[in-house]
Amino acid sequence: MKKLISEFIGTLWLVLGGCGSAVLAAGYPELGIGFVGVSLAFGLTVLTMAYAIGHISGCHLNPAVSIGLWIGGRFDKKELIPYIIAQVLGGILGAGILYLIVSGKSGFEIGGFAANGYGEHSPDGYSMISALVTEIVMTFMFLIVILGATHSKAPKGFAGLSIGLGLTLIHLISIPVTNTSVNPARSTSQAIFAGDWALGQLWLFWVAPIIGAILAGFIYKYISPEEA
Repeated sequence: MKKLISEFIGTLWLVLGGCGSAVLAAGYPELGIGFVGVSLAFGLTVLTMAYAIGHISGCHLNPAVSIGLWIGGRFDKKELIPYIIAQVLGGILGAGILYLIVSGKSGFEIGGFAANGYGEHSPDGYSMISALVTEIVMTFMFLIVILGATHSKAPKGFAGLSIGLGLTLIHLISIPVTNTSVNPARSTSQAIFAGDWALGQLWLFWVAPIIGAILAGFIYKYISPEEA
């Protein structure tokens, strides 16, 4: 139960910190943080939680990460579904808190609410195929970084830094395409509040990250098996 509570809190923080920066601070006139600031915010949520709860739950905060770690032989299958449920629920609460904050502003409109999308809902109008390829490849690389940084032979104490910076880089690359998911829990949490269009496109942000994570799990297990 302590692991699940940790995943719940950590995913809440990821959504509140990452999506919150996008909704509250990215477009603020003249002083807005922009894509770079949002990218850093997502990376910092993972970095801070890695050192806060990594020793408790492993700090997955992401169903795709849990699945990739299971495929890679780093995570027990019996914990997979409880972890995913905790992550999704934590993300939803994080999005709910964000909604309470932003709805307190005069003239509030929900807008995109940092939801992930493609086609007309892509930040720069990218197609479904572009979104699918982007999310598969970005999640694949994210899992390669995670599996490598947490390997028993990797330098100790730096995994959180590597993973956080990896997620920052992923956002710098892919925000214009999909608003960057690589995390089904993050996508689900925002889609619930963004409306029908986001829920209609949500399938891609479950399917693509899971495919990328599974591929990474198999490949990294082959190139660098965990022997410890």
